[in-house]
Amino acid sequence: MAVVKTALSDEARKVAADALQGALVDLVDLSLVAKQVHWNIVGPRFRPVHLQLDEVVSTARTYSDTVAERAATIGVPPDGRAETVAKTSAIATMKDGWINDKDAVDTMIAALASVITRMRERIKATEEPDLVTQDIFLGLTAALEKHYWMFQAENAKV
Repeated sequence: MAVVKTALSDEARKVAADALQGALVDLVDLSLVAKQVHWNIVGPRFRPVHLQLDEVVSTARTYSDTVAERAATIGVPPDGRAETVAKTSAIATMKDGWINDKDAVDTMIAALASVITRMRERIKATEEPDLVTQDIFLGLTAALEKHYWMFQAENAKV
C-alpha cells in the first residue's frame, strides 16, 4: 500500500524506486567507507587526503538524503538500514586497521568507480520513466566524478 501517491505510472515508479534504492545503498556505504579511511589513514599525505575524504562524506550524505526523499516523494519508503546496506552494497569490503595514504587513495578510487558505474546505469534506466529522478542522478554523478578525478590525481604519475 502506497501512503504517498505519485503521478508516475506503476511501472515508472518501480523503475525509479529500484534505482533510488540502489543509489541510497551505494551512498550510505560510500560515506561509511570514506569515514573508515578518514579515521585510519596514515602517511605523509595524511592531512590533505584526510580533508578530501570529508568532502566525499559530505557529498554522499547530502545526496543520500536527496535520494531518500525522492523515493519517499514517489511513495516508496527508502531503506538505509545497516543490514540492508551490508547485504546489497556492491562496494568492495575494505580491510580493517591502519591504511597508508596511497592505499587510502586507491581504496577511494575503486569505491568511487564502482558507484559511478552503477549511477550511470541508473541515469539510463530513469531517462524515460522519471526525468526528475534522472536529474538527481546527473548532479550526483557529476559530483562523484569530480571526487574520482581528484583522488586519481593524488596518485598520478606524469
